[in-house]
Amino acid sequence: MALNASLLLLLLCYVLAIVNAADPDPLQDFCVADLSKDLTINGFPCKDASAATTEDFIFAALKNPGNTSNPFGVGVVPGSVREYPGLNTLGISIARLDFAVGGLTTPHTHPRASEIIYVVTGSLYAGFVSTDNRVFARVITEGEVMMFPRGLIHWQLNVGKSTATGIVTLNSQSPGFQFVANSLFGSGDILDEVLVKSFFLDENTMREIKSIFASSG
Repeated sequence: MALNASLLLLLLCYVLAIVNAADPDPLQDFCVADLSKDLTINGFPCKDASAATTEDFIFAALKNPGNTSNPFGVGVVPGSVREYPGLNTLGISIARLDFAVGGLTTPHTHPRASEIIYVVTGSLYAGFVSTDNRVFARVITEGEVMMFPRGLIHWQLNVGKSTATGIVTLNSQSPGFQFVANSLFGSGDILDEVLVKSFFLDENTMREIKSIFASSG
């Protein structure tokens, strides 16, 4: 019986280790990032705690709208650890999204975080696709919140007649950001045959698409 209990305890520890999907827990009250030093395995090194001030824990950049004068009509004001050093080791980040009319955050993923978006103004068609290709999407409006599970492809499109704004929070200080189309067609290092067969494209169309991403990068 003692042996079975030990095995059960080991299994439980293993399962708990697997389901820990957010950043590791901090081992101190706070660890304001010293951005002059290199990133380590669990964030940036801490600056001396005695030198921390209230301002280290305040982030004012979200007061200002993002620049939407780009092909996709979306301006992003990021608040990850590099912009907001007080987040270091705390496992969270924030961002502001501003959408011109028709503005789109193209399908993308955050490999290290789940996301929640709160619609401040406007109407967004938002959604994600699960690994079994189910689509979870609808128009969300002012005051509504939608979540996007970690690593899944998702997007937001302004479907209103005016600009829109959303506030995004993520459960990682460095969630990562990977645009699907940019990664596949803009990297320049994927064999043409892979893209032609994957997307049922002819070679001329594939090269034309790649050239668009190459010029925008």
